[in-house]
Amino acid sequence: MHWMKILTPLALSLSLMGMGGSAQALAVGAAPTAADQVLIDMQQAFRKKDRVRLAQLLPQARGHALEPWAAYWELRARLEDAQASEVEAFLQRWAGTYQEDRLRNDRLLLLGQRREWARFSALHPQFRMGDDREVRCYAITIAQIEGHAAPDAAAVLRENWFAQRDADDGCTHAAGELFSAKLLPAIDVWRKARLSIEANRVRAARDAVAIVATDLLPQVTQLNDAPTKFLRARATAPGRERKEIMVLALIKLATSDPDNAAQMLDSKWGVHFNAEERNWTWGVIGKQAALRLSPTASDYFAKISRDADLNDELLAWKVRAALRAGQWDMVRKAINAMSPEAQKDSAWAYWKARALLQGRVSDAERTEATALLRSIAGPGGFYEQLALEDLGERISVPPAPAPLTAEEKAAARANPALNRGLYAILIGLRREGVREWNYATNLHERGGMGERELLAAADFACQYEVWDRCINTSERTDTVADYSQRYPMPFEGAVVAHSRQVGLDPAYVYGLIRQESRFIMDARSGVGASGLMQVMPATARWTAKKIGLTGFSTDQLNDRDTNITIGTAYLKLALDDFAGSMPLAAAAYNAGPGRPRNWRNGPVLDAAIWAENVPFTETRDYVKKVLANTTNYAALLTGKPQSLRERLGKIGPRDAAVPEVNKDLP
Repeated sequence: MHWMKILTPLALSLSLMGMGGSAQALAVGAAPTAADQVLIDMQQAFRKKDRVRLAQLLPQARGHALEPWAAYWELRARLEDAQASEVEAFLQRWAGTYQEDRLRNDRLLLLGQRREWARFSALHPQFRMGDDREVRCYAITIAQIEGHAAPDAAAVLRENWFAQRDADDGCTHAAGELFSAKLLPAIDVWRKARLSIEANRVRAARDAVAIVATDLLPQVTQLNDAPTKFLRARATAPGRERKEIMVLALIKLATSDPDNAAQMLDSKWGVHFNAEERNWTWGVIGKQAALRLSPTASDYFAKISRDADLNDELLAWKVRAALRAGQWDMVRKAINAMSPEAQKDSAWAYWKARALLQGRVSDAERTEATALLRSIAGPGGFYEQLALEDLGERISVPPAPAPLTAEEKAAARANPALNRGLYAILIGLRREGVREWNYATNLHERGGMGERELLAAADFACQYEVWDRCINTSERTDTVADYSQRYPMPFEGAVVAHSRQVGLDPAYVYGLIRQESRFIMDARSGVGASGLMQVMPATARWTAKKIGLTGFSTDQLNDRDTNITIGTAYLKLALDDFAGSMPLAAAAYNAGPGRPRNWRNGPVLDAAIWAENVPFTETRDYVKKVLANTTNYAALLTGKPQSLRERLGKIGPRDAAVPEVNKDLP
């Protein structure tokens, strides 16, 4: 730990800003001081909503470097009852800090819920972060009430409302206002209900239906509880609203039984729907079949008469199903139907280029495909690397940016928010520290820090071995890339030695650790995985026994060498079980081996197509990032250009004639 070096510029910054107080004196490498423990105790009290304890502890936090957090927790816990004068005093006292703007965000939400529009309007212009969808929706409501709604109000509302998975007051209320004013069409409200039913968010679906058909709310509950019974009990669906209710019922059924939903749509309900209703329902059925890797998915998607009736998410699954089925014309058409923003995504730009190059290729198609590949090609990500290779190049480390000047480094080290962020992380308040750090780099100024500022901030985090902030901050630069920051190699001796000892490529291990923990030694996931390589306790016990590691106990998982020993051993066992396939082993490491054993069944596929069809969003993203990381680490470790494609290979069913290596792999 390097608290003393962090606190010196922080104390200076606080003094210059007139915030009062001074940083605590800490010994390097020591445990948190008694003063730090007050902040730790306040965080726990805040999580427990213990207002009395917070009030008791607040005086003891006066003058602490993290006092803004202490003051925020105490006031936020009682914000519903606080006087406006108290809120204003807080905003003035901590002006310019993350805590000031976060409390403003909290206050805006409360004012919106209370319909105190005048107070909301007075406070809203000062909200710097502007990252809360519900606040944006309240602002739309006020503009509509006051008669100055923007021409694109419905589009902005739709973007924010559809992105909210759970029921919320702000966007639902704004949708009701715009619908009543005939600015938001009924189809948008029903689409929100469809998205919510598919995501098993019945309250959000009910809120949407209440806007357009309050009398049908009981049916929403019925169809959600028993969709098959609901559909069979009805013969017709007179009127627009009742047809939409049947669409919701089919969507709900499709989430558990897409083939049954398809049969009902084909044989009974399709004739009652208009084209948009049929197309959307087939889109959901196709998506749900694709999530099960069913060969029927592309058949269901083929029943859609107009791709423009689908949203980007359904179109993405249509592309995946078409890739798996080798239907390149369907791939191209579905991507063409996506929104302009979605088409810019590197995945869809890459697959459109590949689709254009299938079959008899015209000069115009080749030119368009080459332009698409060039628009995304680079060493940074999975599809960027594939595009680079498709253009005949290999992946190498880009030139380093010009070295940071002493002045640039000093500016980062004098930034109060960056200092508070690192301090909080180093005493164990990681969640708070990350939030404050991200605010300082991304949101304090409109557009975030400039690229040189980001490099300097990343350097600050790197120097104190806060690797996740080092990596994530450096990744935000666009025109330059410092790979010493983006792909650091801490504990190189241990990682390389353990990897080679079990026969693993150290680049693969580094690529996995970077994705698993960002090199956070005490990282712990929500499901209990621990340490650098995020090993589950049960997996660790099995692996330790398998490799003959005596005297092992799971409380050793946060020990660096033990974690690497267990993690690399398990990764090697998984790699052997999947015959050396890096994508399959990475999927097994993330989702357990049973799932990729099933996911590999079906046609033999290019591993990039297989990875894009992984049903779990987290695992799909994980596999691609681990392999892209691996390729970059290999370039760094060897100093030679690398190939991602060579690490991918083909994926198909296991050869039944070959014995399973580690059938009991957990």
